[in-house]
Amino acid sequence: MSIAKAVLSGTVYRNPEKRFTGNNIPVTTFTLNIDEKEQSLIRVIARGNNADSVEQSISKGDRIAIEGRLQITAVQAENGTEKKVIELDLSSFEVIGSSGHKENAAQNANGEIVKFAEKEMDEVLIGEEEIPF
Repeated sequence: MSIAKAVLSGTVYRNPEKRFTGNNIPVTTFTLNIDEKEQSLIRVIARGNNADSVEQSISKGDRIAIEGRLQITAVQAENGTEKKVIELDLSSFEVIGSSGHKENAAQNANGEIVKFAEKEMDEVLIGEEEIPF
């Protein structure tokens, strides 16, 4: 369920992992820590061209800015209970501080260069009364 558009920045907590769907579409996932004082982790999912760009451009320790749609997904915990996880379906990203491993890049799903400072965020799509938890 998609609930809102978000722009976040943080440190890449885990290196990107690339896999392929049954239709051979690349999907890359990684974890972003959005709070340095406490571990506030967001799972990020990049598909298609973004999956390739993410894999080639970022690594653990990089500071990045990301944009995409937040979604809540139910996952099965080890003890069998169902947990809700907040994920971001990535539409664009920018490396703002590199750990020195890979070249900086900022691309959207169409492979176009994006500068976050020039983009305006849409109106907030959800009010507090609409949050499902």
